[in-house]
Amino acid sequence: MARNLTPRLWSFAVFACTLIAFVVETQLTQFLQTNLGYRQPFFIFYLVHSSFAIMFPFHLLYLTATTKYSPTSLCNGLALALTNQLAPHQSRSSPSKFPTFQFLRLVLALTIGITYPALLWFCAITLASLSDVTAIWNTNAFFAYLMTFKFRWEPRKLFAVSLATVGVLVVVYGGSTVTDSDAKVSVEKRASLKPVVGDLLTLVASLGYALYQVLYKKYAALPSDPELVAEAEYEHLATAEDSPDVQYDAPDGMLDNEDTVYPPPFGLHPNLLTSAIGLCTLSVLWIFLPVLHYTGTELFLLPDSFLITFTIVGIALSGVVFNAGFMVLLGVWGPIITSVGGLLTIVLVFISDIIFGAGLEAVTAGGVVGCSVIVAAFGVLVYDMLDKRRQIARPMN
Repeated sequence: MARNLTPRLWSFAVFACTLIAFVVETQLTQFLQTNLGYRQPFFIFYLVHSSFAIMFPFHLLYLTATTKYSPTSLCNGLALALTNQLAPHQSRSSPSKFPTFQFLRLVLALTIGITYPALLWFCAITLASLSDVTAIWNTNAFFAYLMTFKFRWEPRKLFAVSLATVGVLVVVYGGSTVTDSDAKVSVEKRASLKPVVGDLLTLVASLGYALYQVLYKKYAALPSDPELVAEAEYEHLATAEDSPDVQYDAPDGMLDNEDTVYPPPFGLHPNLLTSAIGLCTLSVLWIFLPVLHYTGTELFLLPDSFLITFTIVGIALSGVVFNAGFMVLLGVWGPIITSVGGLLTIVLVFISDIIFGAGLEAVTAGGVVGCSVIVAAFGVLVYDMLDKRRQIARPMN
């Protein structure tokens, strides 16, 4: 059990960094659009998602500087892990042959899966009220649970996810995040546009985001991820039963030599996928920039001041940390705990608004009660996860 202690502690550290990064990204994005008046949502989206590409090189550099491993041995271990996962039947017959086609297909699927919900969100926010979009979007935690229960209800998880959903509704409709200007814009939208279309787009985006989380855990996360044993509802693309000669549950030190480090160090595999999504976004989605410009949907405007450029860089870097951490947590915690845990960003944004924004004027009964409910729901899920680990560990002791 000592072997799993470090990854578990690392996962909580990654979770804390992810929450902080989301708050920074949210505050900077709001500052960019309101105070600086730079409104280029697709361009900002493109820059942030393209910036994902830097995550893997930085992680590889960090491991090279702090461990005895070389970049070559770390990459060889990743190649072996991906071969075992994506093409298990060839991993022993042709270990040197990397499943390039399967990997590219996986990266393309992940890019589409993480892109289209975000784009639908950007479209919906121009049609419906901020309160409606926020509430509907955050139901992805409930949808993720419905997609993974496999006809077997778990009372604690169902209670926690339902509690978190109620908490979001209380926060959003309790008036904690709606200013007078927001309310005015919402009224104008309802009077001049089609809020029903915006709500439907948000619902589709929320369903898609929940599906992305579930499919990532099932097909993209490695079978050797430390918390997999506590999430039996996920069946991977390839398992030990499918290929009994492939060692998925390899102990620390297996193939730990000058040539290959296997299994890969914590977080390296999801960061590789994060960078691959960034490269795919950078090389493919740029085509929409001239299309949006010439159709008049979003005129392309470069930043005209250092402050705008500096703010965009901050948004991109915090977005990289948030999304990379989210990918890591999807692998080790699964979509249910990760999505509910992500709702804690509402709590932190609420607190940051009090500290850096409207002050005590931002405090409402709905905000306090809703945030407390979300924290309680996440606590129930963490307790459920740790309780399962104790039950699994008890027979071993």
